[in-house]
Order: sequence, then structure tokens, then C-alpha cells
Amino acid sequence: MTELADLNTLYDDLAAQIRARIDTPSSLYIVGICSGGVVVAHALAQRLGTSDSVGELGISFYRDDFSRIGLHPKLHSTTLPTSLEGRDVLLVDDVLYSGRTVRAALNALFDFGRPTRVSLAVLVERKDGRELPIRADFVGQHLHLDAQRECRLDGGQLIIRQRTPQEDA
Repeated sequence: MTELADLNTLYDDLAAQIRARIDTPSSLYIVGICSGGVVVAHALAQRLGTSDSVGELGISFYRDDFSRIGLHPKLHSTTLPTSLEGRDVLLVDDVLYSGRTVRAALNALFDFGRPTRVSLAVLVERKDGRELPIRADFVGQHLHLDAQRECRLDGGQLIIRQRTPQEDA
């Protein structure tokens, strides 16, 4: 089994990467993708001193896989306390896997304005299963997992579990 680093260590590592590559990280507008990305976004904002510039982005209606997975029964709304126009945005998610969630998030994000720049930070990047040419600028941890395993942030814990045959159908 792949060892996961402690969550606080991952958050600290991500914040350090951002500070090292962004001139003024306190000017970033941090947007978490609902729902796991929101938790990570708030943890990063606290470490970067931008707690008042955190938004939440619901992407349910922007997904391209409704025919395969169906419409999620729990829809998340978007809350952006400031305009994205001309801002440097840090888009945040818990796990980067196929790239489809990030693609949907970018489509949703641009419906709310035209940021100057969008960077992507993820807590975990799976090194398998990418379906779209999307990469993260900032990564807490890289994981190699077989396709039958799932990784997600749930209840403040990073969970890796075996998918059931019914979930893969």
C-alpha cells in the first residue's frame, strides 16, 4: 500500500511551494473545488495569510460525464466573495486523477470573470489515469495507484480504498 504523508505536512509543503514560486501569495484569490478542494483551499489560505480571499466553486453542471455517473444528488453552489476579473487565481482540489474535474472547474470559473492567471494546486496527484492534458502547478504528494483504488479527502482525512465492481460498472 502507498504511504500517505500527514495532512498537515502536505498542507505545509503545498504552502511552501506556493510561497517559493508566487511573488505575493497573499494577493492570490484561492478557489476550492467543491467539496474536497474547499477544505484544502481553507487550509492553504490560513497558511498563506489570505483567509479573506477564499471562494468555493460548484461544478456539478459543468461535468461531461453525466451519462456515465449520473447527476450527483448533492449539488454545491458557488460562492465567490470577490470578482475574478484581473485576479491571480489559485484553483485548489484534493485529488487530481483524470483531469475532468479540473476541466469542469475551469469552465465554471470563466463564467464568473476572466482572471489574469490560474494556477492549480492539488493535495494528491495520481500518476495514473489521466484522460486530459492537465497538470498541477503545486502538488502535495504524487501517488501511483491501480485503477481499482480510489483516493479522496473525506471528513478531514485522506482515504484510499478499493472500489467495488458495482462502482466500476
